[in-house]
Amino acid sequence: MDQVPVSKNTKVENLIYEVRGKQVMLDSDLAKLYNCANGTKTINQAVSRHINRFPERFMFQLTKYEYENLGSQIGTANSMSRTIPYVFTEQGVAMLATILRTAVAEQISIQIMDAFVSIRRYISNNLMEQKYVKDLVFKHDKDIMLLQESLYKLSTKEKNNHIFFEGQVYDAYSKIIDIFNSSKKEVVIIDNYLDKNMLDIISKCKTKVLLVTANKLNDIDFLKYEKQYNNLNIKINNKFHDRFIVIDKCILYHLGSSLNSIGYKCFAITKIDDEDILNQLIKKLEL
Repeated sequence: MDQVPVSKNTKVENLIYEVRGKQVMLDSDLAKLYNCANGTKTINQAVSRHINRFPERFMFQLTKYEYENLGSQIGTANSMSRTIPYVFTEQGVAMLATILRTAVAEQISIQIMDAFVSIRRYISNNLMEQKYVKDLVFKHDKDIMLLQESLYKLSTKEKNNHIFFEGQVYDAYSKIIDIFNSSKKEVVIIDNYLDKNMLDIISKCKTKVLLVTANKLNDIDFLKYEKQYNNLNIKINNKFHDRFIVIDKCILYHLGSSLNSIGYKCFAITKIDDEDILNQLIKKLEL
């Protein structure tokens, strides 16, 4: 049987296939590469004489399905032999080289081993590239999710600053009530202009209220208030000029108008997000 010896243009890498998750070579291709005089018969005889050196992880016979599938992949289905071939793994090829006695065995063995190394390197690089792409896509998706969350929070976040123009009495009143209702423990109101209108607003607060003011409330009004509500404590302190609201000692608002006259003239409610300012204010209140 005439064999076609390996040429300088032959790429051994193209003769390595993947079967059962392993890189293997067909016995017929090895016979051609090693220039075996009787083709695969030479290989079969050599292996039979040293069968103990070829466990299944070194050499195994393809199933009919594997053989047909391999033939369709390499485009030689019509010319492939009817005999189901054996395939050799990298270890099997190395072992085969030790028992074959052909003129080109040593040279071809080196080429085959280099080809297997090249295939392994290609697979490794390809896996690393896939991992890099996968990690990049994951990071990209994660960044998009974070951006979407930030945009959602930004779109749904309550505005820190509010301005109310003359006549917007209800809007201003409603905003103050919303601020009060955000409290879980205590509302601190710093406002020097204290009267019955102030009590009307404080009565809507569902938590305890500490009113810090420079002016003493009319005793009669306060007594009437206490008979119905028990949420108010008053602390006299004349150290403050501006008006503030402190929610649960962690959120601070500055008011451009006294609570008893909100909405009658243009004023603003501003949330102060500076924690140092909040802590300094609380310290001044001696809470």
